[in-house]
Formats: sequence, C-alpha cells, structure tokens
Amino acid sequence: MAECHPVGFQWVMEAKARGAKVIHVDPRFTRTSAVADEFVPIRAGSDIAFLGGLVNYVLQHEKDFREYVVAYTNAAALINEDFQDTEDLDGLFSGFDKDKRIYDHASWAYQGAEAQALAGDPTDRTGGDEPHQEAAQAETHGSGGPAVDAKPDLDPTLRHPRCVYQILKRHYARYTPEMVEEICGVPAAKFLKVAEAITANSGRDRTTALCYAVGWTQHSVGVQYIRTASILQALLGNIGRPGGGILALRGHASIQGSTDIPTLFNILPGYIPMPHARQHLDLASFIAQDAGRTGFWGNMDSYTVSLLKAWWGEHATAGNDFCFDYLPRLTGDHGTYDTVLRQINGECKGYFLVGENPAVGSANGKLQRLGLANLDWLVVRDLQMIESATFWRNGPEIETGELRTEEIGTEVFFLPAAAHTEKDGSFTNTQRLLQWHHKAVEPPGDARSDLWFYYHLGKTIRHKIRDSQDPRDLPLQHLTWSYVEEGPLAEPSADSVLAEINGTGPNGPLSAYTELKPDGSTACGCWIYCGVRAEGVNQAARRKPGSQQTWVAPEWGWAWPANRRIIYNRASADRDGKPWSERKKYVWWDSSQGRWTGADVPDFEPTKPPDFQPEEGARAQDALAGDDPFIMQTDGKAWLFAPAGLADGPLPTHYEPLESPYENLLYGQQVNPVLQRYDHPHNPYNGSAFPYVVTTYRLTEHHTAGGMSRTLPYLSELQPEFFCEVSPELASEQGLEHLGWATIITARTAIEARVLVTHRMKPLRMRGKVVHQVGLPYHWGPNGLSIGDAANDILGVAVDPNVHIQESKAATCDIIPGRRPRGQALLDLVADYRRRG
Repeated sequence: MAECHPVGFQWVMEAKARGAKVIHVDPRFTRTSAVADEFVPIRAGSDIAFLGGLVNYVLQHEKDFREYVVAYTNAAALINEDFQDTEDLDGLFSGFDKDKRIYDHASWAYQGAEAQALAGDPTDRTGGDEPHQEAAQAETHGSGGPAVDAKPDLDPTLRHPRCVYQILKRHYARYTPEMVEEICGVPAAKFLKVAEAITANSGRDRTTALCYAVGWTQHSVGVQYIRTASILQALLGNIGRPGGGILALRGHASIQGSTDIPTLFNILPGYIPMPHARQHLDLASFIAQDAGRTGFWGNMDSYTVSLLKAWWGEHATAGNDFCFDYLPRLTGDHGTYDTVLRQINGECKGYFLVGENPAVGSANGKLQRLGLANLDWLVVRDLQMIESATFWRNGPEIETGELRTEEIGTEVFFLPAAAHTEKDGSFTNTQRLLQWHHKAVEPPGDARSDLWFYYHLGKTIRHKIRDSQDPRDLPLQHLTWSYVEEGPLAEPSADSVLAEINGTGPNGPLSAYTELKPDGSTACGCWIYCGVRAEGVNQAARRKPGSQQTWVAPEWGWAWPANRRIIYNRASADRDGKPWSERKKYVWWDSSQGRWTGADVPDFEPTKPPDFQPEEGARAQDALAGDDPFIMQTDGKAWLFAPAGLADGPLPTHYEPLESPYENLLYGQQVNPVLQRYDHPHNPYNGSAFPYVVTTYRLTEHHTAGGMSRTLPYLSELQPEFFCEVSPELASEQGLEHLGWATIITARTAIEARVLVTHRMKPLRMRGKVVHQVGLPYHWGPNGLSIGDAANDILGVAVDPNVHIQESKAATCDIIPGRRPRGQALLDLVADYRRRG
C-alpha cells in the first residue's frame, strides 16, 4: 500500500501513530514492510491457504464474535442434504460437470429456500465448445447475491451438521498452521502470531481492517481470495463497523468509478446485470429472473426503468417496455481476452483503446499485438504515443520476424487525450467517495477529453443516421444526447452529465435512490449515485475542512450510496439496536425518536425498529427484519457460504495457480476446475521446465503500463531501467550478477532485465524445499525515455471464471544469466523450453 497507494497509506501511518498495528503479507519486502509491525513473506498464489488457516484458527479456538455471527451471518442456515464438499470429493464440490467444466448449483442451495442460478445461460458456448467461450457470469448480481425464494431453515445453536457453521468448520479443518507452512512457506509460529493479533483486535471493542489490491484479484481464484477475507471478517464481526471492513485499494484515480458506471461488458450502471440474449426477451422476464425478491435488489425494476428513462427519455414508455429491447444482449464471453482471440480469428475488425495499453499492460503481450495487427482499424486515445499505437513498427514481433510492418493492414488513428488537470469531472476512490476535480488549464493542441470525444462522436453518428428508416438505428436516434456545451471547443459540461447520472423526477433533481419508481416517472443514469447532485448542488465538489464538521466528515465529497461512509452500518449495533460497545458506537436505534441515528447515514430504513418482523409475502426491503443489516442480500445476512452466484464454489478452496511448480497438498484437484483457459498456439502454458515462481508488481515511481511516467525525465531518472528482483541465494544458484543482465523465460517468450540482488526477495521453505520467487515490475516497453522489455509478455492468459480477470500475480519461469537472444534465436530458445517442458 505504501508502494502503490502512497496517498492513502498516509492514514495507515496516522493510525499507527495512534497505536494501531500494521501487518504486511506479501511475496516481497516493500516500503510497506519497512514500516509494518510484522512482515509475513508468502508464496505468490497461496493466499487462500493462508486466509483459510486464519478462518480455521477462529473456528477451532472459538474466537468468532458469536453474537454477531448468529445474528448477522448465514451461519445458522441449513444447506441441502445432497451437498458435498471438497472434503468429500477431493477438491470438487457437488454438481460438477467434468465435460463442460461448469457447476450446477442446485445442491448448494439452502434447505427450505431455493436460490436462483446466475444471470445468463451457463451452458452457452457462443462460437464453439472451447472453455474460454463459456457464458459471462461476472458481477451478475453486483453488490447483492442471487435471488433466494425464502428464508432458509435455521439452527441458531449452530450444532446441526448441515448448518453453514459446521460445514465451514469441516471445510477449513485441514487448513492448520502446519499446512499453511507447507503451502505458503509461512512458518507456523509466524502464522500463529498473525492469527492471535487479528483475533485479539476483533470483537465488541476492537475491529481489524483488511486491505488488498491486484495481488489478490489477478488470479484464477481471485474472487475467492476476497470471499475468504469476507468470511474471516464476518466471523470476527468486522463488517459494517468503524475500523473494520475490507478495502479494495485502487491504483488508478477512478477504477471504482469505472465499475460503478462500467467499462465492463457484462454489467450496466449500478451493477445491474446486462441482459442475456437467450433469457431476457422482455423487461418483465429480466426483472423476474434477476431481481432479488427480498432486500433492496428487489427494487431492480425501479433502478432499471429509471436508467432506461435516462437514456431514451420521452421515447421510453410503459407501452414499449421503456425501450428495454434497445439494450444490447450478452451472447457469451465478450471480455478482453476473448475479444483478442476474435481479432486474431478475423471476427473483430475494429477496436477502441481509451487509456489502455494492452501491448504492454495486459497478459501475453504477443497475443495482444497479434490481435491488433489483424484489425482493419484501431483508435488509440492517450496522452502519449503508447506501444499499442506503434506495435506495427517497433513491437518485439517485428524484430523476430513474426510480423512484418509492410504486411500489417491495421489503420491506426491516434487521438491525443486531455489529462485530468485539463478537464472537469469526478474520481471515485477506495471508500466509494466521489470527489470532483475542476479543470486547471485548457488541453493543448488537438487534445480533447474523453467526454468531448464520445459526445461529439455520438453527435456525428446520430447526424449521419438522422433520416434512416432502418429499425436498427432507432436506439441511436431516440437516445437522449443533449448536454450543455461550454467554451470554444464545445466541451460538454461534466456537471450536466453528473445531473443526468443523479437523476430527476417530477419535482426536479432526486435526492436518494429510494425515490426511484418503476412507472417511468423518474430518470437516473446510475441508481447508486442518486443523490450526488441532490437539490441541484454538486455534492462531490464539497471540501469543507475536517475541523468544521464531525469526524466522519460527511461534507467532504459524496459517498455512494446516500453519502454513507460505511455500508451495512446497521451491523455496528446489536440486534436490539444498541452499540456493541461505547468505544465502537457508530449507528444505533434511538427509541425516543423512533429512528436510527448516529455518526453516519444509517444503511437501513431509518424508521424500521430492531424488533420489526416482516409480513408473510413481503417483498424487497419490506421483507427484511429489523435485525437484517445486509440489506442488499436477499436474506439480509452476510454469506459465509454462497448458495449460488459464484461459478467456482460456495466456499473458497485452495487451488494451485494454473502454472505452479508444486502439487496441491490439500486435494487431488490441482487447479480451479472451472478456470477459463485460452488454449491457443500463441498462448501456450508452462510445463515442467520452469522451476521458479514469478510475480509482477508496480513501483511508486512509475504508473501502470508506463505511458504516463516513462516519458517524464523526473520519474525515468528515479527508476531508469527494467529490472528483476532475486534473492542472493537464487543469484548464487543461477549465476546472476548484481546490476548484470538476466533472461527470464516462459513458454510464451523470453525477456531481459537488469538484476537486482536483494534480501527483499526472501527464499521460503516449504515441503522441505527452498522456494525462490522472481519479482518483475511491469511498467516498461519500447517507447519513452526509459525503455525495456515488457514483463507481461512472459505471462499466459488464464482467467477467473467469475470476473474474467487474468492470473498475472502467480506464474512460473526460468531465469538464466545474460541478455536474451535476438531475432530467430529468441524463438528457438523458447521453442526449446517448450519441448523440454
């Protein structure tokens, strides 16, 4: 966090100054490790075993916050009697189809309450039967779970063998400190020290926070990493309470915003699932299949209709299903890596790259560049002439002869983009906080903001089809596309876009998402952002000094939803609505006022008393009791066990990365059985010839794929060359010299890097053997002031089946001294390794 999120890390240091303890778990010793109270080196790709060990420690020693667990989690829920765990099936759950490599979730369901499957058709294999073309199943229920028909059968004593609590105990029983040492390389004594510290700092009076970034997400089991952390935090009562939670650290200014109002193919704004071509023929079927029947997702009709009204305005009426058929439909996996294969196959002819540099920043750079080279046209919008715009003349494949410049037919349009200082807009950060930034200077020359580009592109397209009689053009013709234009460049007003996102009703700007209606009387571009422009005022632009407001600082920016700073904060009070302790009081029930009150906006219906019990057949939020704090879940509980909604299992399970030098010690099932492979001649996977673990990371001095930093002399001077980090022991074993050259090899290609011999890469001991890890920063490429090979070139593409993110934080490699070969000799070296592997 200090290395990659230094501004946010200020507050960790503030907490440390007040007595907080900082524990850092990472394959490398970094700037964070240097100020941590405890540094725990770990083998990359083994975190579920580590976290599962913590879960087991909590359960075996009864360290869970029992009153919280019984009241606010699904620990007491009974699971169907035909459910079988990984303990029964050697690493698989019941319902696995080995031919299709997908799970049928039926046996995972609650007893007495069936859960719906994921949105979309899980058997859909658009374009063929290859595993990488399975239907998209990511984020289909956003921040809520899949719909559950009713409350499950319960055993509040937690003794029933099929209650979630007992299943959890059995599932993690073998995740002992000794097993953690064998899998993760973390000594049992050090692991126990962490376990004791976390549990001692959790309960009525204390809370522990977990922070993670792409070191947890970029794995073939990335979603389950975070799920394990969620289980741990729910058991300890660290969700919905001040000082607790799980913080997804954001390494770019608005990564959170780009999923809230998504750049993802399978969700609409506010995490509404994208309709599927086979299932969602009309709005009614879409709502019926995907809306939660209970909890606030039960209002998905209001959120969806309001979105459709924002997009198509007066044309969206009840008579035409509010233009629901104008929305595109999923037909399968349309993610980044599937698209690249479609480019190579000649199925995708044109491509927009906006603030992305896949030629350097995505796994298997060669695959990316081969795809770009097979396009008819490519639009690149960026601050600099990045490698994805110049691959046709200086990509590595030009040097090896795999591509010839004169034979590449891709027409590249490079359009300079405005920087954040050159435009108005908002960032959404780790804590869901929208903060407005104002334009400081005009963009130079032909540079334009992304908002300008898309707005004027839309105007141009709409003008071209203004007289079209083709029904396919109606969605564009009917689109609401009128924003206030400002200045000599006719820049669309970002504030007017924010106003559309916030939403309007019959009486003007809306103030809360609870005001949204399914009858077409409200329009809202993103329901979770409703209220950011309440009363017509840009709430995200507020900058009231902390000394002039409460410690929660509600008038600094605006947090979604409803400006509450901690979601699910009803859980900060007990079942009766009283704070768990005076020290941790945050939101509580005030019986004299008949409402919830406290330091924050209550994440609960403000006048629903703690003893409220819903009527039979109640729907949406009315079906949740007064002690159901997790209001986006259909049963109001935190899910220790997920009865549906995940592609790869109801409980996180340790699997080895697809490329690992080690066998899975826990189960016969080596890897995630439903991970998405991309079997392609240009995406071979490593075999046995690659004995070392390799992981990638970022540096403070450089930014992502380097387009914003390698062109700057100040930053390039601070980190002037691409390098690899190795331990003195590995350097001795392989004959590597400090500041000399090393060649790092995988089945995809080989790259060269300067050698940094450092004790920061600590060898680990597991199973009686020494584990060596190679660390690679991923910021380099052939363009800019500081140039070098791209670390991502050596990585293969295999992705998490839930959210389609690549496994780029744990792979295997070989490393040898000296510079890599050039030309055909490089291809020969890699081919030799493939044969040996």
